[in-house]
Amino acid sequence: MSVLLAHNISCEKSDRALFSGLHLSVSPGELVYLTGENGAGKTSLLRILVGLGMPSKNTFDDVDNEFDPNDLNDDEHETSLKNQKTYVKINTIDVHKDINGASEQLLYFGHKLGLNQLMSPVENLQSWCHQQNIETNIGTITSTLDELGLTGLEDIALKNLSAGQQRRVALAKLWLKSYANLWVLDEPFTALDVNFIAMLEDKITAFLKSGGAVLMTSHQSLNIDYPMTNMHLEYQW
Repeated sequence: MSVLLAHNISCEKSDRALFSGLHLSVSPGELVYLTGENGAGKTSLLRILVGLGMPSKNTFDDVDNEFDPNDLNDDEHETSLKNQKTYVKINTIDVHKDINGASEQLLYFGHKLGLNQLMSPVENLQSWCHQQNIETNIGTITSTLDELGLTGLEDIALKNLSAGQQRRVALAKLWLKSYANLWVLDEPFTALDVNFIAMLEDKITAFLKSGGAVLMTSHQSLNIDYPMTNMHLEYQW
């Protein structure tokens, strides 16, 4: 069973079609590496998949049978795409019908960190854990921040930390939401030093080996000793 299943996803921005009729399936233990030029629609696609954006074709009727385009010839494939209903499901739950249920075991890391600049790392993570219904305590949060090289910075306002340190605070969510089975990561290595990139790559590898599924983008080459599925978005003019 797929952890993430998307059918017939299309996106238009400023009268330009970024992509259309896109199908995607991510299974437990699978790493999908999404690539493409700037402007190809990588971030737009990820936001649609996690429910933060709407596809251009938004007929969200239930589909009982999973569609496999490989079973059709080119003409049948094109016709089927036109008739195929559009949906995104995470752990079998339709994201655009029940985003709370679909997000229960999802961890999305986007360009925006989702942190309050006036709050400390501990306060930010306490607030996030509360929103996610994650049972934790200050000791667990502090030890996680220590593991991520933020010892002594736990109670300093986030605005006083460097860009790399702020991203490490946000990435602590990967350590704290231990029951997630799907990570969607948009450029997670930005502003990180070499040592922390290696730590994050090890974390991703361990998550995959435990049966977690990962869909991610990166402008940096991946140094992950794990099989991956490459998915490339072409820039559409």
